[in-house]
Amino acid sequence: MSDRIEEVRSQALQAVASAENLDQLNQIRVQYLGKKGLIQDMMKAMKDLPKEEKPAFGQKVNVLKSEVSTAVETKQVELAKIAVAQKLEQERIDISLAGDNLRLGTTHPLVMIQQEIEDLFIGMGYKVAEGPEVEQDYYNFELANIPKDHPARDMQDTFYVDPNTLLRTHTTAMQMRELEKAHGTKPIKLICPGKVYRRDDDDATHSHQFMQCEGLVVGDHVTLTDLKGTLEFMANKLFGDGRKIRFRPSYFPFTEPSVEVDVSCPFCNGKGCSVCKGSGWIEILGAGMVHPNVFRMNGFDPETTSGFAFGVGLERVAMLKYGINDIRNFYLNDVRFLKTFDRFD
Repeated sequence: MSDRIEEVRSQALQAVASAENLDQLNQIRVQYLGKKGLIQDMMKAMKDLPKEEKPAFGQKVNVLKSEVSTAVETKQVELAKIAVAQKLEQERIDISLAGDNLRLGTTHPLVMIQQEIEDLFIGMGYKVAEGPEVEQDYYNFELANIPKDHPARDMQDTFYVDPNTLLRTHTTAMQMRELEKAHGTKPIKLICPGKVYRRDDDDATHSHQFMQCEGLVVGDHVTLTDLKGTLEFMANKLFGDGRKIRFRPSYFPFTEPSVEVDVSCPFCNGKGCSVCKGSGWIEILGAGMVHPNVFRMNGFDPETTSGFAFGVGLERVAMLKYGINDIRNFYLNDVRFLKTFDRFD
């Protein structure tokens, strides 16, 4: 039996030493140390030995079992380290390779202009008002001094949802809501940026959807001079220092008097060029003093209240500022066009 023990020891230790992976080692462990393994079989065979030989044989089998177990555990640690190293090598990241070039978006040019105007007027103490794009006729027209039979309605071809609901044609509707909420309380200083909609044929200079930013100031002694100073300050901030503005008489139903506002051409500094068509001036917005009827309908006394309002098209400003010649570029989502504004963002 001693020869058998030495034979099993030799086979077991050699098998453990030659194991190439953990699976093979586990099979060897079961083969020799399992409940039905060779070492356990020798323990069962001990019952057939003479009584005086059993203690010595049992001791030798226990030593064999201990040696094989120790060899298996040592080999298991060794193979586990090798397995981890192989896995790390397979999953290794080559940091010398260039990373993926992630394409990040940029701020839309119209949003850039809107944020620039908002920052400008917030710095002057104005608040930014918001309102619904699907608006009531009452706020869009009635309170703005444009009753149902008023010829000024022909100036704006409107998208109607129903006879009393429409897509707002101007952000003046937000001004009317703010005046109504004020209940005659002064002063008021606000701007209203947002999308507006009109039934129009899309071309290089017209769109059925565009963006406006209107401003409103209401107080006790607001004058046309205040309006001019405010707009001149805005023009210098948007188009560069040294800009001058001029007023030309015009008509808007919610202001009286009403004016069209031109800015001295930022491209030729008023000398005349192709952009300003040789005039030295570029039209940028409409403005005027708030009509007494607007004050009256919104709960203000027109005898003691005065104010001015203005409205500028954000596409118009962006086209002039960035040299864009087609308004449709703003709405095509062409990545090549939008990517050119990375340098301005």
